[in-house]
Amino acid sequence: MPVVTIDSVGQFAGQTVTINGWLYNLREAGKLLFPIFRDGTGTIQGVVSAKENSGAFEALKGLTQESSCIVTGRVNPDARAPGGFELHVETIDVVQRIPDSDPYPIQLKEHGPDFLLENRHLWMRTPRQAAILRIRAQVVHATRNYLDAHGYVLTDAPMFTPAACEGTSTLFEVDYFDEGKAYLTQSGQLYIEATAASLGRVYCFGPVFRAEKSKTRRHLTEFWMCEPEVAYAGLEDIMVLGEHLVSHIVQDVVAHRARELEVVGRDVSKLAAVCPPFPRISYDEAIAVLQKSGKDVKWGDDFGGDEETVLSSQYDRPVIVHHYPAAIKAFYMQPDAERPDRALSFDMLAPEGYGEIIGGSQRIHDYNLLLERIRQHGLSEKAFQWYLDLRRYGSVPHSGFGLGIERTVAWICGTTHIREVIPFPRMLYRIYP
Repeated sequence: MPVVTIDSVGQFAGQTVTINGWLYNLREAGKLLFPIFRDGTGTIQGVVSAKENSGAFEALKGLTQESSCIVTGRVNPDARAPGGFELHVETIDVVQRIPDSDPYPIQLKEHGPDFLLENRHLWMRTPRQAAILRIRAQVVHATRNYLDAHGYVLTDAPMFTPAACEGTSTLFEVDYFDEGKAYLTQSGQLYIEATAASLGRVYCFGPVFRAEKSKTRRHLTEFWMCEPEVAYAGLEDIMVLGEHLVSHIVQDVVAHRARELEVVGRDVSKLAAVCPPFPRISYDEAIAVLQKSGKDVKWGDDFGGDEETVLSSQYDRPVIVHHYPAAIKAFYMQPDAERPDRALSFDMLAPEGYGEIIGGSQRIHDYNLLLERIRQHGLSEKAFQWYLDLRRYGSVPHSGFGLGIERTVAWICGTTHIREVIPFPRMLYRIYP
């Protein structure tokens, strides 16, 4: 019999197939059993009759949740069944039966978040969590495909760095042999500025680390970022790239993960509106909006989650806030020539209260100005000599941004907490499992 995956059973209607999987649930109705099997690609309901197939009936009866099994049966169209097909079970080979004395910890009932996080290695087997992970994979796939198709070259950045790109207060510090202190990277940006000078259009994609003592639903200490960097590009160029990339990601997920979006209960109509151009407001305009809404903010303040929610709630797609005060932004951001107190920077805020998903800017390309900013921020000139070299030898205007994968996935899925959208979340008080 052909061994098939559950997501492909529709191609085998009326045929007998074999599925390698696990028992997700079992319902008994007299002399009928209705098992639900999962295999990582989806779930399918089976049916077995004691009268027609006593062997399979006895093998299934009392089988425990998450026992692994190999099932052979005929694929029957059934409009009442989830997915539109039912498996008429013929044989079942139990690979491992979970004993009644040590049942599977995550039962089909409500569990608290602490319990689920302690058992994250098992929690991810549930249909909702599996759907989120498939959506995450699609987001990664769409991101890389878009950049690859538009001439961007993947260039990896190191995880260990000798200096910070955004200040040392949120860095994880490590001992690095005889070299002294090193840090887990906050961003690959500085390094791919170098590769952009070599290759023109580049990006890096990997984990980054922030030692922020934050416990909000938007924060992780380890998360993944995609960071494009473009030579001969200004702020406008990079904002356009950001809105086209995000739109492509969302529409790709809608096109290829409709079933998973249904599993997580996402209103797809809200995602369908995500197409460029995105609305744009300056930081000055954002301050006015916040003050009008009753927020106690003044020019020069950074925005937190509450402020971002107010701003993004005005729109049905991400909003770009640009020209933030230079004083609250990183040392490498190019000041506005007309108003040097503003940086040529932008944040992209996702709608529905999901906050910043992109932060980017035009970078300082003048050697003397960059050196001055390094000194103003109290950073080590020695550690940044290589970065200054990029301004000594063939410097050009260039720009880039960082796209947070987890926040993007959380918004697309409509999850209430970012911890659900990464296989093993690392948070302020959690490093297990």
